[in-house]
Amino acid sequence: MQNPKIIAIYGSPRRKGNTATLMQKAIEGARDSGADVEEIVLRDLKISPCLEIYGCLKAGECAIKDDFQMVREKILNSRGLILASPVFFYTVSSHTKMLMDRFQSLWVKKYWVDKAPKGQQVNSRKGLFISVGATSGKKLFDGMLLSIKYFFDVLDMELWKTLLYRQLDFQDDVLKHPEYLEEAYQAGKAFTTAIENDFNG
Repeated sequence: MQNPKIIAIYGSPRRKGNTATLMQKAIEGARDSGADVEEIVLRDLKISPCLEIYGCLKAGECAIKDDFQMVREKILNSRGLILASPVFFYTVSSHTKMLMDRFQSLWVKKYWVDKAPKGQQVNSRKGLFISVGATSGKKLFDGMLLSIKYFFDVLDMELWKTLLYRQLDFQDDVLKHPEYLEEAYQAGKAFTTAIENDFNG
């Protein structure tokens, strides 16, 4: 049996921040459960924001040629996606948002070009979302979670689980919370198992 392919995308502008540390623990858990995980760091790529020129109306393909096409193909050919982003003004980082916005081309392909009926997609793959914020507000993650849900929907992915952590501001703050690291590790393991169960079922 082939190991499940998972794409792990780092959306933080900080390479060794709390979000990245939690992501690494989730990846470790996934790999320990047999997943083939490929890591992508958005800050290392050249991805333009969506320019809303609607070149995608012709065939559902984004007209802007950059690293987005590579990331798109990897995500669409995966069984699961782990996405991690810190909170910036109650939403995802700019790196993450640019990637998400470029997937408007996939939305256009599905609903305008292929004319798929809305609300009837089968979410045959799974997503895990990890986020960290500096404050303790009750609504800290509300805005981003709405965007994340619909982002995973356009990918035909179930938002399987979210790991959301408050009051982690400075680098290495998360190391003061080994229970968060363990939760991320166990989530990575369980994520792989859930993907395998779906695939084998």
